[in-house]
Amino acid sequence: QVQLVESGGGLVQAGGSLRLSCTASGRTFSSYNMGWFRQAPGKAREFVALMSWSGDSTEHADSVKGRFTISRDNAKNTVYLQMNSLKPEDTAVYYCAADQRYYGTYYYNYRYWGQGTQVTVSS
Repeated sequence: QVQLVESGGGLVQAGGSLRLSCTASGRTFSSYNMGWFRQAPGKAREFVALMSWSGDSTEHADSVKGRFTISRDNAKNTVYLQMNSLKPEDTAVYYCAADQRYYGTYYYNYRYWGQGTQVTVSS
């Protein structure tokens, strides 16, 4: 089992940057595929980015390609989401998720979730 804690959210102006962190408990973090998802008020949870357990494979949603980058540091049990050129439409609660078997963009297939961190981008 793994517990996930996100941090790094906040209020930023359009065009600004934030780096989200998700730190996991447990000794097997390096065996988990990790994903970032977001949910805006009144909208469904949507895929943002994911990275395989080895770090060899990543995917980013079309809406964030070229602006957001997922990375991980297995020695620190942490996955990051670097967000640049933020837009008001990026405003949402951002969640990290982990799963040892599933590697994909469907949020409902991830077993473990953090509590989320709010990102608000002002225009």
